[in-house]
Amino acid sequence: MGIFLIRRLNLFIATSIALIGVLFLATSLFPVSKTVALAGITSPSLAQAQQITDDYQLNSSELGQFIAYLKQRLSGNLGISTSSQHPVIDELAVQLPATIELITVASILALLLGVPLGVLSALSHNKLTQNSIMVITLTGYSIPVFWLGLTLILWFGIKLGWLPVSGQLNLLYQIKPVTGFMLIDTLISNSPYHISAFLDALKHIVMPAVTLAILPFTVVVRITRSAMTQVLSQSYIRAAEARGLPTRRIIMRHALPNALLPVLKQLGLMLGPFMSYAIIVEVIFAWPGVGSWLVSGIYQRDYTVIQGGILAVSLLIIFASILIEVIYTAVNPLSRKELYASH
Repeated sequence: MGIFLIRRLNLFIATSIALIGVLFLATSLFPVSKTVALAGITSPSLAQAQQITDDYQLNSSELGQFIAYLKQRLSGNLGISTSSQHPVIDELAVQLPATIELITVASILALLLGVPLGVLSALSHNKLTQNSIMVITLTGYSIPVFWLGLTLILWFGIKLGWLPVSGQLNLLYQIKPVTGFMLIDTLISNSPYHISAFLDALKHIVMPAVTLAILPFTVVVRITRSAMTQVLSQSYIRAAEARGLPTRRIIMRHALPNALLPVLKQLGLMLGPFMSYAIIVEVIFAWPGVGSWLVSGIYQRDYTVIQGGILAVSLLIIFASILIEVIYTAVNPLSRKELYASH
């Protein structure tokens, strides 16, 4: 397992360097001077221009410039935003927790709803129940995320007025950020209205999270159903039934844990589409995360923000994919057996 972790760490490092290399090549394609694309300072003084030249080794070869670019980015220097003139790393630190919070809530919703429906579909012998669940999953998988988001806004936000249609929290609540996760910050706040603020933050995240959860929800239902059907046909399940064990115990202790392994693996494979959906959802609901920040940077031609946003989203996908693969290998005995046998 130690060798496996070292290999995955090397994979993360190599992929990150390749990603930074692509971003470095893109800086020469931006329709601005290279100093602006690298540092974000539109009208640098002579001292600033010289500092940028020294930091990024602009007078050296392409390899020397790439190494300098790599050092700057790995040290956390992502440049200055041309629109706000604030360090990109500071803006990213503010936006990233909101994105992680939205993704986490959407993932929890997808698992809490998708796994029971998948199990029910596998266990049920009623064709109507099975067909109804499959219709729900196929419909959810086919609905465009932007259409679903706008429809929820129209019905639950505008016509019924049940839920807020944009933002993360009502501006009336002054909550000091501590963790960056609004649901947590409202609970730990010293404000006398922190419970009301928490409920308001919960209302704000409902529609974006539901919209984002549709894609993983449909995948979880289908994978869980397929995995449960396969697991229930195994000999050890039949042996447990022959011993007279209760059906509930067989499902919860023997069948379901094994059926969840393919679900975990599939979640790692769909992180890319999931993040692209998250960007769309953030734009639709004006959610203050990395996605909406990145799209705003594209509209404003803020090239340092574009580089920082792409770098953050890509590294998040790479890290989460490798983390899920490590967890899958750790909890799957067959995967560990194959791993050790390969050495």
